[in-house]
Amino acid sequence: MTVRRLVAFLFFLSLLAWPLLGRAQSSGKPKPRVVVVGVNGMELDVIRPLLLKGDLPNLAKVIKNGAHGKLRTVNAPNCPRVYSTMFTSTQPEEHGVTGFLVGGITANTNMLKQEPIWSVLSKNGITVGMANVPATFPVMPVNGYMISGMLTRGKNCEDGVLCAPKLSEVEGGDAVYPAAMKAELLKKVGDFYIDCERMPSAEQLNGRETEVIDAWLKKVQLIRDQQTLLFDYLLANHPADFTWLVQSCEDRTGHWLYPIAPYNVGYNPKLNGVRTDAFPNQYIAFDKVLGTILKHVDDNTYVFIVSDHGIKPLREFEETNPHAHMDHEKTTPVIAKHDFADGDDVPGSFFAMGPGIKHGLRLMGFEASVYDIAPTILHIYGVEPPKQMRGHLLDEIFEISRNKAAQK
Repeated sequence: MTVRRLVAFLFFLSLLAWPLLGRAQSSGKPKPRVVVVGVNGMELDVIRPLLLKGDLPNLAKVIKNGAHGKLRTVNAPNCPRVYSTMFTSTQPEEHGVTGFLVGGITANTNMLKQEPIWSVLSKNGITVGMANVPATFPVMPVNGYMISGMLTRGKNCEDGVLCAPKLSEVEGGDAVYPAAMKAELLKKVGDFYIDCERMPSAEQLNGRETEVIDAWLKKVQLIRDQQTLLFDYLLANHPADFTWLVQSCEDRTGHWLYPIAPYNVGYNPKLNGVRTDAFPNQYIAFDKVLGTILKHVDDNTYVFIVSDHGIKPLREFEETNPHAHMDHEKTTPVIAKHDFADGDDVPGSFFAMGPGIKHGLRLMGFEASVYDIAPTILHIYGVEPPKQMRGHLLDEIFEISRNKAAQK
């Protein structure tokens, strides 16, 4: 029996125990409710001016009623590398998902060498719901549901990288757990796109810049609208103790429509002068998605908004790599990126509100890191983090020390 099959078998056995665990805990106080919202590549340098202008009222509400700050990421950050670090609170070399490709194979859940948070929670009788989270394909059994996100393989998306297959077009693995839920989603939500659209190539853009950019952004909004409908449906009809939802279009847009100045590397007036509002507008659009999510949140719910990294204009010496300023398929010129060698150049973002979390707190420097998300959430549920987790409880965001409360 292979290691993967043995782990799956043991996980199946734990599935049988979940109902018993749930009944055992039901006699005590209600389990906490946590909603995590991921935003790929959220850039604070773009977010802050929009907050000052009042363009992000829902995010402003979270900031007013909670804590926020920069989120230290890993070096050379990219979505699968960082999200898998958040899942496991272990280093990329330890959990096994070091990038989009690992040993020439697209990153997938079969590569995980460390237990992710959804598994730890499930085994402790906590219901789990996940949708559109990167690097969760093929989906794994949970005490609830899981719908995969970025890196899902499908029709015209055989490698799963930077593709946008529809739910009905998924191939090479399951995109929904439990499997029976797929038919329900197709009926109630529709045949939605799993991920954001691939960026146009330089050849497609040549001479048709405005037309192609506008059409691509229209498709991005369609995908965001579908994801919003999905999130709304899941929160209303499949409530879970722990829910993790992710938006990914912002990162994709930022790579080649970041609002750079003419002196920035890669500036092309034919491209970068067409829709200078495109990238800021992605965050305004996200804030509306957040508003839909917050409709399902009450005062007893913890809300965490996290980004895997930021994104900044090109600025490193990379002449030795002829494709350094191109996207992952090396066809679209990019003007901003995030996989800089020093991850501190592109920190992510962190926002949190909920019972006992300080109001109006700004975390200075790098008080929070991507390693700290899982341990903090596990602590909220009273679950001891596995010994391999490297992060710590973000005790500083709570009114009363959670460490002291746990010792009483």
